[in-house]
Amino acid sequence: MKKIKRVPNLVLATVVLTALFSQASFGGSLPSHSQLQKALKKVVAEANGGFGFHMWATIVDRDGVVLSVVFSGKKRGDQWPGSRVISAQKANTANAFSLPGLALSTANLFSAVQPGGSLFGLQFSNPVSTKVAYRGPSQAIGTELDPMVSYKIGGVNVFGGGLPLYDRKGKLVGAIGVSGDSSCADHNIAWKLRHKLNLDNVPAGVSPTKDDNIVNDITNGVSANGWGHPVCTPKATKIAKQFPKTHPIGKKR
Repeated sequence: MKKIKRVPNLVLATVVLTALFSQASFGGSLPSHSQLQKALKKVVAEANGGFGFHMWATIVDRDGVVLSVVFSGKKRGDQWPGSRVISAQKANTANAFSLPGLALSTANLFSAVQPGGSLFGLQFSNPVSTKVAYRGPSQAIGTELDPMVSYKIGGVNVFGGGLPLYDRKGKLVGAIGVSGDSSCADHNIAWKLRHKLNLDNVPAGVSPTKDDNIVNDITNGVSANGWGHPVCTPKATKIAKQFPKTHPIGKKR
């Protein structure tokens, strides 16, 4: 019985130590589980151009280690169950393919990975670790003890919802992934969430506004600048287009 009782404490210690190590490594700029969940709930309550569904959000550090997994609903079943892993996959993608001098959102990758695109085949690289994705007790999902925390999830996702994170000094410290609605709403929520966390000091990007915003320039299946993403709804497109004014990148405080 003593051995069984010690297991949860060992797991908790591992999760806490991993989070603390990452916080120390990245200057304490990454949010805690409670901070992330609180911010997500506020953003989800806003108009984002989608269905208004509850969402999952995952943060990984620069090494791709999952630090936090949260949901906006009252319980884990209030969001699409499949979107939990997708949110982690998006976070991994944005981190894996962004650099200190160039940010790439998952939305920026859509056209590039299509047949004939400059990054065709990228979506098949770095597969999700199913052992990490589906390990552990269901009761822990979305809590501080989410079974993905302290592990590398992997995965490549090429539609909206994943953004790299740059701290106040412009240092690339990891990425965030959001999932649970249309891909465009996912992007909008991720953008607002990153802005609220003050982790959007983006150095440069491939969008017309020189950041990692979604690019809606696909006509007849072809993106004008090669980094385009399909339009989901006019409302979602309008919200994203206004981000340079409503939620501008850069240090704010």
